[in-house]
Amino acid sequence: MKSSIIYSAKTWQRPFLAQENKISDVVADMLETIRKDGDSAIDEYALQFDGQKPAKIELLPFDDYKLDESLKLSILEAAKRIKRFARFQKEDIGNKSFSDSFGEYGQVVKPIARAGCYIPGGRYPLISTALMTLIPAKVAGCSQRIAVSPSLNPAILAAASLAGATDFYHVGGVQAIGALAFGYRDLQPVDIIVGPGNAYVNEAKALIQRQIKIDGLAGPSELLALCDAKTPIEWLALDALAQSEHDPMALSIIVSSDENWLKTMESFLRNDKKYDRLVSNQQILLLLTSSTEEEIEFSNDFAPEHLMLCNANISVEELTNYGSLFVGINSAVALGDYCSGPNHTLPTARFARQTGGLSVQTFLKTQTIQRINEQGRQHLSQVAMPIANAEGLEFHYESLRVRTK
Repeated sequence: MKSSIIYSAKTWQRPFLAQENKISDVVADMLETIRKDGDSAIDEYALQFDGQKPAKIELLPFDDYKLDESLKLSILEAAKRIKRFARFQKEDIGNKSFSDSFGEYGQVVKPIARAGCYIPGGRYPLISTALMTLIPAKVAGCSQRIAVSPSLNPAILAAASLAGATDFYHVGGVQAIGALAFGYRDLQPVDIIVGPGNAYVNEAKALIQRQIKIDGLAGPSELLALCDAKTPIEWLALDALAQSEHDPMALSIIVSSDENWLKTMESFLRNDKKYDRLVSNQQILLLLTSSTEEEIEFSNDFAPEHLMLCNANISVEELTNYGSLFVGINSAVALGDYCSGPNHTLPTARFARQTGGLSVQTFLKTQTIQRINEQGRQHLSQVAMPIANAEGLEFHYESLRVRTK
């Protein structure tokens, strides 16, 4: 059998990038139709893709949902930890100001009013996403927290209730993003849309961000694992397999400069049908590097959603681009997916080069205030006038000049 190990990072390219233009055209047409035709277009798309029109669901108190007791306790514990981390993130954010002889200058931090939270249905009900999107919005102080989902799984409804959803709509896909962005019946347009989804939902968020804030672009799941010879083969293989459960386009890349370890991993994967299928479909890739320095370079360029550091020769400080970093083999990505506390809604497709994952800060806005006194009016106008003159902005200049009289 031909080796599945990639011997040069430069020869590999993300497999799903070529599909993006086609997806973009489809999504753009759908959003434009929704913008023009409103509720009727949303109803039509929902009937086509969801099998029914969108419906507003009245949420019950958490304890009223008939769930397995162990699941209830797990949801409660996960919610507690997610809330604790969100509150930790918010601790050092606040209003502050300083003064000089010319005035007072400051910032105020306020919550965004209306947050739309997308909770995927997909192949599995993502209970945890209800917690991960709604809890930070509530901790931030958003007055309205609207959840949308193609799933009516009781555990999702219970989690949304516990996490503080003020409204819940049964609708998914591009039509759900359109409803949040443009409104639907008594649902008013939101100010921010957050939450992961498939490639179509991701593209809808990308297009809609020209007018509405989004958390980031969280598409098909990604895992990059940097490994040394001591990394447990089966543990890491299961971490990679877990990512494939999210989406048929999910991708896991296992990187090592130890060729013998990588060949052992290849043999393990190839001798088990559930792994071999993913290797054959290039959902699990094995990449051999010449050194730890090349591993670091590849990782920082790839900017994965999930980065597992299982190489003792690489330090955390050397890694610059990732959605969330899992240090050591004990730090399973699945723990971050569910209950460790930090958010699991993370950037993919190299967007981790410029943005982080969902957090309480996502739902906050920082506004500035300045109060100039009479001395400042005179002095600062003299400072600004030559700049306005050089820029050729006549009435900027005049608005300053009149204040020097």
